[in-house]
Amino acid sequence: MRASWTREAVFFVVLLGAASTGWSASPVSQCRVGTLEGEVRAGESFIRPIGSGLEVMLEPLASGWLVRVLPADKARPQHDYAELATPPYRSVSPLLISTDYSFRAQDAIGWNPRYFRFAPDESDFRKMLNAYNEYQAKGPASAAAQQTLANLVSRSPEGTLLILDAHLIPGTGDQVPAASVVATRFLATAHTLDKPASGGATVLGRLNWIRFRITFQIPLGFAADRHLVFSRQPCSSH
Repeated sequence: MRASWTREAVFFVVLLGAASTGWSASPVSQCRVGTLEGEVRAGESFIRPIGSGLEVMLEPLASGWLVRVLPADKARPQHDYAELATPPYRSVSPLLISTDYSFRAQDAIGWNPRYFRFAPDESDFRKMLNAYNEYQAKGPASAAAQQTLANLVSRSPEGTLLILDAHLIPGTGDQVPAASVVATRFLATAHTLDKPASGGATVLGRLNWIRFRITFQIPLGFAADRHLVFSRQPCSSH
């Protein structure tokens, strides 16, 4: 897969400009957070409830996993609650723990931690979906559509995925520019290098297993699942 940067890069700049108006008012404020830990093997999924009728999923891909936040026990919507809140769209994304977009396995692990946002309820999701559809219809020529969506995104609570350990077959290819921007913590992340079953190396390698911690900022009115581990941490605005 190849990344398409132009349109999404423009939107991402707009989002960064709007981020200072986000729901975490001050970088020194204390936010209530909930934490869960888990592990997942290649080809397997991980699903846990996080509260208010939502669940977090690591959905298996041929190349790794995709982080999703979805309504539990309901038909899956076309877009999920993390996808719309975490631009850029259809491009390199912190939700994508994989060797897509020419990331090698070691690059995917080296992007650590990963920050994302999510709609905390169906009402906010619907507002974001309407703004997203308008943005998609009008394109980059519509500054108003971009700004509306960026404002909704910047007010969404934040999640963090931290890779604690990993097993991988490293890729032999050169690191692509997109990976070099974010994949800086491979050596600082615990990992084990596996040998390919076939004995042959590949350009991108393979992700075999990860152990991870996911932390969610809990906004007012969000009925967090009781199995999360709760604490207070400085509010962030990534």
